Amino acid sequence: MIRILTALTLWVGMTVSALAADPILIGLNYPRTGHYKEEGLAQMRAALLAIDEINSQGGVLGRELSLISRDTASRPAKAERNVDKMIEDGAVMLFGSVSSAVAITASARAKQLNTLYFATIGYSNDVTGKNGHRNVFRESSSATMTGRALGKYLSEKHPNKKYFYITADYTWGHSSEQALRENTGTNDTNAHKGVLLPFPTAKQSDYNAALEQAKASGADIVAFVLYGHDLVRAMRTADSMGMTKEVQIIAPNLTQSVIEQAGPAVMAGVIGTEHWLWRAPELEESKAGMAFVENFNKAYGLYPPSAAASAYTVVRQWAEAVNRSNSYETQAVIKSLEDFKYTLLKDAAQWRAFDHQNVQTVYVVQANERNTVIAHPSRQDYLKILERVEGSQTAITLEQWQADRAKAGQPNTLR
Repeated sequence: MIRILTALTLWVGMTVSALAADPILIGLNYPRTGHYKEEGLAQMRAALLAIDEINSQGGVLGRELSLISRDTASRPAKAERNVDKMIEDGAVMLFGSVSSAVAITASARAKQLNTLYFATIGYSNDVTGKNGHRNVFRESSSATMTGRALGKYLSEKHPNKKYFYITADYTWGHSSEQALRENTGTNDTNAHKGVLLPFPTAKQSDYNAALEQAKASGADIVAFVLYGHDLVRAMRTADSMGMTKEVQIIAPNLTQSVIEQAGPAVMAGVIGTEHWLWRAPELEESKAGMAFVENFNKAYGLYPPSAAASAYTVVRQWAEAVNRSNSYETQAVIKSLEDFKYTLLKDAAQWRAFDHQNVQTVYVVQANERNTVIAHPSRQDYLKILERVEGSQTAITLEQWQADRAKAGQPNTLR
């Protein structure tokens, strides 16, 4: 009997040790192909960097992290199927997305399976607004946050101008145009006209027609409410038509990857916003942010874009929440995140409890001239910061959020 008990005890001990050694799986649901693949690659690179750092520091609750991933191709239905597969494979947390439609669809499925989903990027208000729920958090800024920051700057520096809007015809485009109109005093669509661009099926003829209308409108400012590949195509078309030197072009979300694809000569002078850029840590005197820039550059020979910063932040923040709650269980981690304030890659930020929006500083930026870009040793000095606007000045209030939810027939608390 003693031998049997001893053997049983040894077996249990060995089993517990084996289980403790098994890595914790987290799943990246990202665009490896199709629209936004450049932002997807940046997310993958940063996630791997964060996981390596966490594992070198002892892992999460004593267990190493391991990443599994699946390609969304920026298609909501494919992203939804990925959620099922990665949870079936053992992922305890999912993150990713660039398209807001993907973030909304994938996070809704994750909620059905009681899994936490971080919308790494997904700027539409709907992600944490009318489509928000307890299981989704958004790291990037919202359309309202970017619209208020950019609108504030334009109203002060370029007042009383005539606008024309070229907008991607989907949830992010609609909410971004609305936010810009509201914050630049251009709600009158007769005075400040616009056109919708098909998404994601726009043809070159669609770009040509939209830009011809913009040129004929006599607008001083043309708002390209487009993102990623669509913004690149629009900018190249505008450049070929001579528009980039005739009007001020603005883009709500002006990213490093867009400038890299279109070329700094084409993008020079465009004004937009970013929730993070590699210049931000130095401005904010963030040692962790500067270390991230240096480590990312060492690992990949590139300076990190905002998509990378978002993915890195999500992984690090989730790991910290697990350690604080002493649990991998979804609801315990959610409670640990809600209203949590932290400083990581720039200045202070907060995961707000009532809508799970990350409230953070938004930067109004302008694309540098080509000579400035290539003068930097990295040849990646793409953006200069024109103004920083704190999250408290841009994020919607609880009352505004509840009013928007009521209009959509949604409850006034996350469920």
